[in-house]
Amino acid sequence: MASALVSIFIVFLIGVFTLREAWPALQRIGPLEMLAGQVWRPGQEQFGLLAMVAGSIWAAIGAMVLGVPLAVGGAIFLAEVAPPRMRDIVRPAVELLAGIPSVVYGLFGMVVLVPLVRQIPAPGNTGFGLLAASIVLAVMILPTITNIAEDAIRAVPREYKEGSLALGATHWQTIMGVILPAARSGIVAAIILGIGRAVGETMAMIMVIGNSIIMPRPLNYNPLTILLSQARTLTGNIAVEISYATGIHESALFATGVVLFVLIMIINSAAHLVISRRGE
Repeated sequence: MASALVSIFIVFLIGVFTLREAWPALQRIGPLEMLAGQVWRPGQEQFGLLAMVAGSIWAAIGAMVLGVPLAVGGAIFLAEVAPPRMRDIVRPAVELLAGIPSVVYGLFGMVVLVPLVRQIPAPGNTGFGLLAASIVLAVMILPTITNIAEDAIRAVPREYKEGSLALGATHWQTIMGVILPAARSGIVAAIILGIGRAVGETMAMIMVIGNSIIMPRPLNYNPLTILLSQARTLTGNIAVEISYATGIHESALFATGVVLFVLIMIINSAAHLVISRRGE
């Protein structure tokens, strides 16, 4: 109980401290104006966060589109398909991904992914942008989603699988028609936690996303080229500018932290709600 209360107290202190430091900017500028504003020019006291909120959301969506199929497929493989020897090799490899520092992912993205993305013919494509960021994030969220989804699949009662096989279904039909629907809430919770991991990533995003404070938009007539647009995330905005910010600028960066704090709380609360329904 004491350990649990200490954890809650620490989170509470972080929230109070961030809100206290952000309060001058929230009073002077207004939360709605900050959230709806598209221009971030601290020298002119313009502190719009909409472009950075959009950058964070687009990067997270791209990571989900690329990473979720791989992660869920890996979870199915580990839980239902892989022989023991193969499982003993693949599972530690997946878990190892969680231990690699984010700066190493960022270096990999800069050296390998950015030059590859730069080969895509589009006006203004520098290689730095949402696509490179999404690929890096997709790899970073793989262990989170894979491990939790595997646990959810293994938690499905064995009787479900045996009953399906006894009725004549194949192994793959049993996986798709019985096991995955039964584990759906756990898999959804894993995906939501993966989104939280993606939204909160900082260092790797700074290194590959371009850090331009602009609303992501297509580079030409093809709407998919929006993935080649540069952007900046909420976490990246804080990390890039906090070292030299003072006064209202510093307070606005703490307000950025408040927005991020609330966004992460919403994501985690959604995951908790899904897990609770699964328990019921």
